[in-house]
Amino acid sequence: MKKFALITGASGGIGIAIAKELASCGWNLYLHYNQNEQKIIELIDELNDLYDQIELIPIYADLLTDEGSHILANSIFQLDAIVCSSGVAPYGLFSDLDEKTMDNMLQLHVKSPMVLIQALLPRLLKNSASKIVLISSIWGQTGAACEVIYSTVKGAQIAFVKSLSKELARSGLTVNCIAPGAINTNMLNQFSEDEIMELEAEIPVGRLGKPEEIANTVSFLLSNKATYITGQVLAVNGGWYT
Repeated sequence: MKKFALITGASGGIGIAIAKELASCGWNLYLHYNQNEQKIIELIDELNDLYDQIELIPIYADLLTDEGSHILANSIFQLDAIVCSSGVAPYGLFSDLDEKTMDNMLQLHVKSPMVLIQALLPRLLKNSASKIVLISSIWGQTGAACEVIYSTVKGAQIAFVKSLSKELARSGLTVNCIAPGAINTNMLNQFSEDEIMELEAEIPVGRLGKPEEIANTVSFLLSNKATYITGQVLAVNGGWYT
């Protein structure tokens, strides 16, 4: 039987890596994007060249709006897994943070995923082995100066996972969270080369993480090897925070 996964933010660095990994495992994919349509086109072309037996369905939706999550949910038919990977990380002092940025971050990272998952639960519950994975952050676990709003919404994702997992546990549907550390994606482009080197020096393994390392963790959580794991936060951070 075919299995289908929805990846939100599939045009981002981590989202692309997740799509490639899941495609290699035989998953059919709904690939959500907002601004980076060209990245999705390139991703689909690449995956079609490698795997001719899977379905790849691009879906545009703006998750910064109330309508976006409903548009996305209404575009989904069969579904066995959701991976929420959309996100941005504004950097700066909390005292300089404007309310519009607060609203956008809460919408994108908290409200939209919750509304989307709520709308898609009936489809997921048709399969007693369905999975939900949210990509949170190390800063949702420990907090970060100059990333107060990002830390806040990522912490909210963790609380959501821990609560929803208990509510759905008897159904067989697992709900988990991955908390990446510093991953080598465009999200780090705002930092200089010297700042990146200082960051790497703080990480016990001495390097940034790779998007593929997050994707491998997602693949594990969606596999039959993780059926007894729910409500967990898997830290993939090179030992940076334990």
